[in-house]
Formats: sequence, C-alpha cells, structure tokens
Amino acid sequence: MVICVKWLGHASFQIRTGGKVIYIDLKKYGNVVETSEKAEIILVTHNHGDHCSPPKIQKLRKKDTVVIAPKNCASRIGGSVKTIKPGEEIVVDDVRIEAVEAYNVKRFKPSGKPWHPKGYGVGYVIKAEGKTIYHAGDTDFIPEMRLLKKIDLALLPTGDKYTMDNTEAAEAAIAINPRTAMAMHTWGKDREEFKKKVEANSKTEVVLLQEGEEYQLK
Repeated sequence: MVICVKWLGHASFQIRTGGKVIYIDLKKYGNVVETSEKAEIILVTHNHGDHCSPPKIQKLRKKDTVVIAPKNCASRIGGSVKTIKPGEEIVVDDVRIEAVEAYNVKRFKPSGKPWHPKGYGVGYVIKAEGKTIYHAGDTDFIPEMRLLKKIDLALLPTGDKYTMDNTEAAEAAIAINPRTAMAMHTWGKDREEFKKKVEANSKTEVVLLQEGEEYQLK
C-alpha cells in the first residue's frame, strides 16, 4: 500500500494511510496550504503556536478523532486528548505512534535556557502499512536519533535558530539512514545544501517538496 505525505508548510503534514487521515503540527498562523479534510488522528509535537493551533485542531477533528500531544498541550487544545511522552506508544487501529525525544542542546534563549528543553516536546515515529515515518519535531541533532532504525521517511527541521540547520540536519539524516528524507521547518531558507550533503554521504534520497505537494511513500 502507498502512504501519501503532503507538506502543508512549516512543520505541518497530512499523511493518508489505510483510509485514515493524519495531521501533524497544525500551525497557528495559517498553514500555507489550507485543508478541510477531517482527521482520524492529529499529532502535536509541542506547545508552540507554530505547531499547536487549537482552532485548526477543532476545525479538522471529528467526534472520534484521536488527538495525541504532550501533557503541556492538553488543556490548551481542549476536549479529549491522549497525552504522550518519549518512550510511550499509542495504537490507533493499525497505526502505531511512538513518541521520541526532541530538544535543544545548542540553541538557547537570551536567558540561557533552551528554546525546547528536554521533556517539553516530542518527535513521532509512525508505523503503518509496513512503513515507518519519523517526524523529528523541533530539535537539534541529538544522540537519541542514532537509535532510530529502519526509517522509511524522515521529516527533519533545517531552518536554524530554534532547530538544526542544513548541515546538522544532514548529519542527522546520515546517522538515521532513512530511505528518504525531507526538509521542513525551513523558515524559507534554501534546502539544496541539505540535499547535497545527505546524498553525497549516504544512500538516502532527499525529496524537496513545495508547499502543497504530495509524496507517495511506496
């Protein structure tokens, strides 16, 4: 079976698999690509407004939609939310969703505190149709990434300031060794450096979607 992955802009994706629609990180300020297709599953990596938009979630959730998020997002989202932390897994029918670590080790606020401290947010490993997708969330290149195995598609932030830049994201992709990698959370920065570094140093194919474009994971 084919899994369809559409980039909605920033860190937001729509994944269609086995008759289910999954959204990741619906953002506050309006995705570049709007959608009205209701969700079976909505995932939130952390509480920042460019990743967690309660109005967008309410618009796209149904009565039986499963919303999964870190505990610090639950009251803000409202309604029924399944909370999750790194190392935990939630199964929705034939879709397995595991939370993994996502945090900063190099990027700090003027106060000296990280933009994303350990324990604040998560990344997700999504398993469906015999394939595995990794959405890194907002993170630097962290040791836990080296433990990821048999990733078919890695969605990695490359925009710098709050997350990895192109070079660090390329190093992460090489360490994870997915079949395919995509750049996200780019803040409009050029992604070609990421693609060149990954493809020159690994067998990973880098796909650079435009906002609204869809990739078929076979």
